Amino acid sequence: MEMIQSNLIVPLFLSLCLMVALTRATDVKYCGKGRGGEERNEAISRGKLVIEVSYFGWHIHSETHNLCAETSCPVSIGDFVVYHSQLVPGYTPPGSYSLKMKIYDGNKSELTCIAFDFAIGCTCPAEEESANE
Repeated sequence: MEMIQSNLIVPLFLSLCLMVALTRATDVKYCGKGRGGEERNEAISRGKLVIEVSYFGWHIHSETHNLCAETSCPVSIGDFVVYHSQLVPGYTPPGSYSLKMKIYDGNKSELTCIAFDFAIGCTCPAEEESANE
């Protein structure tokens, strides 16, 4: 009976560790066609935002969003801000990730590409309790 209980405790403990994940991002850099893609002389009235995620260098996830759903259109000439947040599932494994985000106009021309690396760590509830003592 003890063998069965100890076999169940380890997976349960690891599951709890993954529920309290720590995320840490590093420097954001431009990728692709240089700093800002091609120069534009008109506002952007439509386009898409493509996000690609890799885990230890392996592509694991892609998603595409309407650019005008992520920022207000038309986007004026010059710098603009895109806000995007993503909830990470509780079972996401800790490790090294990289994210690449490309923005395209309505003609499918790449406007910009940014990339950054981030790490998801694990803080186990038992570690937090011992740190608070």
